[in-house]
Amino acid sequence: MSERITNPPQSDLLMECEGLDISFGGIKAVDNFNMQISKGEIVGLIGPNGAGKTTIFNIITQFYRPNAGHVYFHSQTRGKVDLCQHKTHEVIQVGIARTFQNIELIKDLSLLDNVLVGGHIHFKSSLLSRMLRLPKARQEEKEMRAKALELLKYFEIDSLADMHADGQPYGVLKKTELARALLADPQLLILDEPAAGLNDSETADLSKLIKQIIAHYNCAILLIEHDMRLVMNICDRIYAISFGKTLDSGTPEHIQKSAVVQEAYLGEVEDE
Repeated sequence: MSERITNPPQSDLLMECEGLDISFGGIKAVDNFNMQISKGEIVGLIGPNGAGKTTIFNIITQFYRPNAGHVYFHSQTRGKVDLCQHKTHEVIQVGIARTFQNIELIKDLSLLDNVLVGGHIHFKSSLLSRMLRLPKARQEEKEMRAKALELLKYFEIDSLADMHADGQPYGVLKKTELARALLADPQLLILDEPAAGLNDSETADLSKLIKQIIAHYNCAILLIEHDMRLVMNICDRIYAISFGKTLDSGTPEHIQKSAVVQEAYLGEVEDE
């Protein structure tokens, strides 16, 4: 598809959501939503159930097309692009990868093969070359396999690389999905409730892991999460929304003290 290519930005700005609107059956799910994410940031998106959080994720990754607004992404390879002009499968090529609230792994494949699914965008050889096992294709596969094994080792589950995903502990599957997303070398990693289903110990480990990913893999992270301890512990900035509208945004300290956020979560806040 044709697109306007601009020079890579000089600032740290990575993504901008501008005036996003979307309605389903006459109900406005996202209402004039704006957000900015800078390189190396961990940004949280919080709100009550039905607030529109996953809908915003789905707009960014083009599972949904907004009725209005734009999502601009500063890609290392393509400059500034409007994601709303791209198809869903093209978003990962721009530099965005995501995980899902419900783990999306292929149960009959090994953990290693599940991770390798995330590396398909890096193959330069044709499908025919890979089917015929030509030298270039074999070399690419060897390099990608080594990189996938390195990721499994980073997540300390490399000993399970050849085991089927089916029957593995939930925490192992979560790490496998993270490894698959990182194999795509994203500039922005989108995490949809990464702590869902984890116990307290696993959540504490996840908190450390997310901070390490930022430094080790040089990407920004946007996450939806209901575990407020995790959100407040790892996020640089937080956007709080309700019924598709932004209630407040700022540092974790600011959000914790925000009367409008407290009201959305806890009901009306009385003046002292």
